[in-house]
Amino acid sequence: MTAHRRVDVLVVGAGPAGLAAAARLAAAGAGRVEVLERDAQAGGVPRHCAHGGFGTWVRRLTGPQYARLLAEGAAHTGAVLRTGVTVLDWAGPRTLTTVGPQGPETIEAEAVVLATGSRERPRAARLVPGTRPAGVYTGGELQQAVHLFGQPIGTRAVVVGAQRVSYSAADTLRTAGVAVVALLTDQPRAQAPLLRAQSARLGHRVPLLTDTTVTELLGHGRLSGVRLRHRDGRTATLPCDTVVFTGDFVPENELARRAGITLDGSPHTSRPGVFAVGAVLHPGQRARAASWAGAEAGGAVLEWLAGEEWPTDGAA
Repeated sequence: MTAHRRVDVLVVGAGPAGLAAAARLAAAGAGRVEVLERDAQAGGVPRHCAHGGFGTWVRRLTGPQYARLLAEGAAHTGAVLRTGVTVLDWAGPRTLTTVGPQGPETIEAEAVVLATGSRERPRAARLVPGTRPAGVYTGGELQQAVHLFGQPIGTRAVVVGAQRVSYSAADTLRTAGVAVVALLTDQPRAQAPLLRAQSARLGHRVPLLTDTTVTELLGHGRLSGVRLRHRDGRTATLPCDTVVFTGDFVPENELARRAGITLDGSPHTSRPGVFAVGAVLHPGQRARAASWAGAEAGGAVLEWLAGEEWPTDGAA
């Protein structure tokens, strides 16, 4: 039997944006603020980013520390965090069906905040042909395999991409004892800060292959190499047993698409009372920016709960 409940605000996603929005709303007395997270722990992507760079210049934190800080902050203000709960579909304008440890539920809210984040486009979606060997990861899969599950990765890796997350993936590979033989990008230069790129090239002797794409994955059972093509038409084969596809983020917007809800980059969606925030609007958004955006979106939700009219250019 499906239980039916009502809450004041329902936040879907317990990453930095969702937790920051929930914390502001609960602290402002918005009633029962409930956060649903399909993973076993709240905190989002930072949970498995063991490197630094989170927090502030005064208080530097690793990803897991930052995730704990946000989750504890939201819980301290009175927001209810429910993990292991998957949102399935809509049952009304602001009503969602879910399934979790307590079984199926239908939850109705005065306001719904979509903070579902984004994901890296996998190999299949990038249309990279070849066999289907082991040793192929996205950046997120790599971080989880190393930092959450302690899985063995390989010995020689190629990282596809030259963004900040690409260099973070290279750091993770080295932490796991994997030699990074190259980073490659189809762009003429790295998209990461110059010092970051130079540190990898000079400090760790990792070459950056620009104007280069992966045209095929090789190997049966286990990856044995990647076939490359340079912009000038030259081709080469690079031996490796691991390849990590990084960057090229796409929004986790299935819930919005299923309901025909339009997201235009602002917290107000095309459906009154339904808000969106974080990487679902700006794929690949950094954690600190997502948390700031979450707090700002919380202000917009408070205005809606207080009776403010929905913007006419976003009304359904």
